[in-house]
Amino acid sequence: MTPPLESARLTMRAQRADDAEALHEAFGDEATMRWWSSAPHATLDETRTYLSTRTDQPGQRGWVMTVKGTDRAIGTVWAGERRAGVSEIGYMLVPGAARQGYAREGVSRLLDLLFSEEGHRRVFADTDPDNASSNALLTRLGFTLEGRLRAEWETHIGVRDTLLWGLLAEEWTSR
Repeated sequence: MTPPLESARLTMRAQRADDAEALHEAFGDEATMRWWSSAPHATLDETRTYLSTRTDQPGQRGWVMTVKGTDRAIGTVWAGERRAGVSEIGYMLVPGAARQGYAREGVSRLLDLLFSEEGHRRVFADTDPDNASSNALLTRLGFTLEGRLRAEWETHIGVRDTLLWGLLAEEWTSR
């Protein structure tokens, strides 16, 4: 189940089918999708299909971020439980919402849920080494760079390394 979440400026709710139009701004954008595991979506229908296959999967939860007082999706946050007490996270913003602190706020609220409310012991993320914005966000949130997996992903931009970032519950709660 995906409980609604709130932060200072955001409301995060379960994704709906009608969010595809707003989120296609990100999923169809070449620059945004450069670091994603799949190529930019050519059509809105491709985004609808992609999003519909990522809801209600066991152990995976996703939220859309909306600015409080609106209901238009400006991005997503996601958590996938890999084993008891350990989850991987992901996030994406539409280009018009980037560089305004929304990713930090949304991911912070997700980390509060996972660590403080659900008792996770560890959260991790993987990023492309050249994704400067995402790597900077994880650093600001207190994640530790734990390793680099060489030639880990075959993507639409070629074979890529991945950086593994980890954060422990006590590191998050003691910040």
